[in-house]
Amino acid sequence: MAASGGYYIASAIKPLIANKNAIVGSIGVIMPHYVIEKLAKKIGVEEDNIAVGKYKKPISLFKKVSLEMGGKNPVIVTQFGNLDNAANGVLNAAFGYGGQKCSACSRVYVHKSIYAKFNEMLKNKTSNLKIGLPWKKEVFLGPLIHENAYKKFKKVLEIAKRDGEIIVEGSMLEGPEFQNGYYVQPTIVSQLPHDHELMKDELFLPLICINEYDSFDKVIQLANESEFGLTAGIFSENENELSKFFDKIEAGLLYANRDSSATTGALVQIQPFVGWKKSGITGKGAGGENYLQQFMRAQTQTRCERINE
Repeated sequence: MAASGGYYIASAIKPLIANKNAIVGSIGVIMPHYVIEKLAKKIGVEEDNIAVGKYKKPISLFKKVSLEMGGKNPVIVTQFGNLDNAANGVLNAAFGYGGQKCSACSRVYVHKSIYAKFNEMLKNKTSNLKIGLPWKKEVFLGPLIHENAYKKFKKVLEIAKRDGEIIVEGSMLEGPEFQNGYYVQPTIVSQLPHDHELMKDELFLPLICINEYDSFDKVIQLANESEFGLTAGIFSENENELSKFFDKIEAGLLYANRDSSATTGALVQIQPFVGWKKSGITGKGAGGENYLQQFMRAQTQTRCERINE
């Protein structure tokens, strides 16, 4: 059932709950094939263990759900942007919570005229981050969530060193303060091919990929060449660039010149959280005016009456 498309019945009970210690679905939930594919990849099982048949039941049995399925969120830094604000925005979006959030920045495209300067600024800011116990006020970055994430980080780091140019090399931190958690130094890698796995796959780790660009139209295209479409950010004071960014970027949440975080931190009821493409299946954002309406059904009522003359 790999690439036929269509809707399938998700029946993810069986031994999956016991084996994965989590409820990953329920009998009778209807999902598009690409959601089944993503879910199978996330929990590490074969698609056929989840999707048990193509949907053939009456349309009234569809269950309305709101799903957000991750992101590979880009930030564009142009020659017309404030570099210090851009470096802060990228740093906070990429490494806040250790990059362990769906809206985290993971791809950065920097104009070639400021590429070296921006990288140096981001390198210095990243190298000075305070890592440690997350309840301490001065700490910016706490531990990874569990051992599997720690093992994944080590594997990804080796791939980054093999295939790219390391700007900041992450490391596994040791010592008394780090003995009760999986603490790592964030990683910044540059010059990876656009189709490289680290440029495409959601990692949920404190690692970002930086590449340079020379054409704004081209970088919009590169930013959109992802199966995901959750968030995106830009740093530019050029009105033409900002207008084209908001018009052309294929993602649900867009931010311009946001130094507190370039791609994260949507405010409930002000910035509805919505994913496009494989980042969401409805195109309607949680926390917005369309959210509750998508769980309702429309009805057209016509009543005919005879009017006595």
